[in-house]
Amino acid sequence: MVGGGEGAFIGAAHRAAAALDGRIQLVCGNFSRAPDNNRRSGRALGLSPARIYPDWRTLIESEAALPESERMQALTITTPNQLHVPIAEAALRAGFHVFSEKPAGVSLAEVKGLKSALDASDRKYALAHTYLGYPLVQQARQMVIDGALGRIRKIYVSYRQGWLSTGLENSGNKQAGWRTDPALAGASGCMADIGTHAFSLAEFVSGQPITHLCAELRSHVEERRLDDDGAALFRTAGGASGVLIASQVCAGEENDLTLHIYGEKGGLEWRQMAPDTLVHRIPGGEVRLLRAGSDKNFLHPRALQGLRLPAGHPEGYLEAMANLYRDFAASILDGVPANYPGIETGIRGMAFIEAVVASRGNWVALADTVDSPTEVLS
Repeated sequence: MVGGGEGAFIGAAHRAAAALDGRIQLVCGNFSRAPDNNRRSGRALGLSPARIYPDWRTLIESEAALPESERMQALTITTPNQLHVPIAEAALRAGFHVFSEKPAGVSLAEVKGLKSALDASDRKYALAHTYLGYPLVQQARQMVIDGALGRIRKIYVSYRQGWLSTGLENSGNKQAGWRTDPALAGASGCMADIGTHAFSLAEFVSGQPITHLCAELRSHVEERRLDDDGAALFRTAGGASGVLIASQVCAGEENDLTLHIYGEKGGLEWRQMAPDTLVHRIPGGEVRLLRAGSDKNFLHPRALQGLRLPAGHPEGYLEAMANLYRDFAASILDGVPANYPGIETGIRGMAFIEAVVASRGNWVALADTVDSPTEVLS
């Protein structure tokens, strides 16, 4: 692992999720640029001092020099955004698989370059779009595929947080600091951090790429350099229209990611803060509640595969991320087809970020959709 040292939430989440199925073991790391933090973090995780590396370059070079039976096989990247691509490219060149935090990078061009490096290797690449690992998100996707909703017409997706309602980055909070710094986060703050989750959830469940959007980004906290709030109207390749909202200044909100999707025959609703329930609305007033662990006669095998506990035992964020890691490990160790978000999801996310930044209230085509620079439409 690179990143994720003492005081970093996401690194601990990755380690717990990766270990849940017993197929992945942490063997080395560079957890912080601060030497004391790095050493403390590695020791607390039970690593040999020889494999607590001072920086990510030394980690990759040293591990590549070890005998194949001893070296790491895959690298998890939990750093700020600007390092995702450089570390991933170096790891791939050295022969290691990669599991990266999202977004995949800080520009569409560099992530396309990463795809070229991946294509030139025989390694695997996974992206931590954790919410796609929830069983009932998989269920919703399969219901759309199976035609339960008919032709999709409308998609509403929102992700509301409140933790950046004040200038937290000015108080020494490292998580707020890098997310609001263009040099570390890239061209977008809120939309890159959580808007990409909403975007990938909408595309994944609907099965339709978003082709055009009209967005407005705002920074509500004085002197904040990147957006902390935004919204976009969008259109999909299948003719649906929708609304995407992402905000980190909704004071009092915790982590409210919600999807509503409607077709000719009904609608679905899923909330990340109540992930064990999928609401299926049918014209005429009928409402079905599909419950994780209970509706084994109704849930798709892909959804059932992601469930670990009996009904009434809530499964959450760590289990959803663990489902991605389990599929990642199976792809490497068993040779099964990749069944997790990968480089294409990363490219789509970067196309989305660049489109919302370029839009400024105009309709634009996503660059990856038209395979050209983002185009403002009349």
